[in-house]
Amino acid sequence: MAETLKTQVVVIGAGPGGYTAAFQAAELGLETVIVNADPNMGGVCLLRGCIPSKALLHVAKLVNETRHAAAWGVDLGEPKVDVERLRGWKDAVVGKLVGGVRQLANARKVKYFNARAKFVNATTLELTANGQEDVPARIEFEHAILASGSRPAVPEVFQIKDPRVMDSTGALALPDVPGRMLVVGGGYIGLEMGSVYAALGSKVTVIELTDGLLPGADRDLVRPLHKQLERQFDSILLKTKVAGLRAEKEGIHVQVEGEGVPPELIFDRVLISIGRRPNSENLGLENTGVQIDPKGFVKVDAQRRTSEPTIFAIGDVAGEPMLAHKASREGKIAAEVIAGHRAEFDNVAIPAVVFTDPEVAWAGMTEADAQERGLDFTVARFPWGASGRALTLDATAGLTKLIIDKRSERILGIGIVGSNAGDLISEGVLAIEMGAAARDLSDSIHPHPTLSETLMESAEVFYGEATHVMRPKR
Repeated sequence: MAETLKTQVVVIGAGPGGYTAAFQAAELGLETVIVNADPNMGGVCLLRGCIPSKALLHVAKLVNETRHAAAWGVDLGEPKVDVERLRGWKDAVVGKLVGGVRQLANARKVKYFNARAKFVNATTLELTANGQEDVPARIEFEHAILASGSRPAVPEVFQIKDPRVMDSTGALALPDVPGRMLVVGGGYIGLEMGSVYAALGSKVTVIELTDGLLPGADRDLVRPLHKQLERQFDSILLKTKVAGLRAEKEGIHVQVEGEGVPPELIFDRVLISIGRRPNSENLGLENTGVQIDPKGFVKVDAQRRTSEPTIFAIGDVAGEPMLAHKASREGKIAAEVIAGHRAEFDNVAIPAVVFTDPEVAWAGMTEADAQERGLDFTVARFPWGASGRALTLDATAGLTKLIIDKRSERILGIGIVGSNAGDLISEGVLAIEMGAAARDLSDSIHPHPTLSETLMESAEVFYGEATHVMRPKR
């Protein structure tokens, strides 16, 4: 291959945002190249995040339901888990998706180079091959889309160079099922992985620095999840700090600071899950006009264009929220703008889902968001204890919640906690994006008996018309 390759578009990174951007650019007739440090496409989400974790969470839910089935009159006995076969199944799921994405790239004639990329200037990349032989030394491009993603944040105090201290990538590898496991951080990654290991047999302790799990999420949604996790986990320690770790033969000694907790605890494994950091370093961005904010995120405008006209940025590296579906949408926007189309990222509802059991999902404004903005709003809640379908699923701890503008009656936000909340939230996203009013939702016929009815009935609660909940009329 030539020493220098010329292309119209080069995408750095092959996660959901990167490969979506590349595929969209190719569909729009642009010659497109992907440069990715990993030999496989898919990024953190497919290879070390969303997909493998959801495969394991599905198994965890099945294990928990099997144990609970005796209450329904079906005694299946204690589940037996073959960790090696479980690991193999999880890896097979990932492998199928990786192969599928690569086939789609080939079908669209998108070139793929397994290499590390570094900007020489605003129109040139220098490549360092990661094993692939036909990698060019340089790529000259008309436009670049930076989709370099993020990585787990592991503060230096936790970096004791012991394999028993893991980040999310290490935990997903499922090396074994430890007897005692500590999860540092009560965010969605920690709770999801803690749920998996607890279902498989570990005694899981969660330590969270703030006064509640899932900081930033609506407290009405977190409460039912917290109660359920108290039954699944060995303990949940809030307003508690992990001051240090020390590796010993018998386990990882954890120095703890908090009211009513012992100063030292011992665990077989420790998972550090306190957030992620954008991958904006070591890319040669200093050789361009790209600007980076104090948190390490690349600054972009509504079209995902950086301060350097030839360079765009999408996904985790371009700011919160760090979600695969947000990155994919941004990827399409960037490709369309490069192709000369009028497009910008103007979505108002980016859904978030925590795949615990029960699931937690929300979109648009939370109640706290509306309060901070000083809006004149009201809240409508429909408890799943009044849902016939929730009763048949033994999932009555759920809740559907609407944030509604009092004057216009527009739906500003929707939150759901309960079984399949991650699937149910999509109707809420559509309602918010279309500017629907509560009346639109209440007057739309929903099938019975389903969990989706709770969205309709929560809107009916707002009008005092809910069939299955008594509330004074407005």
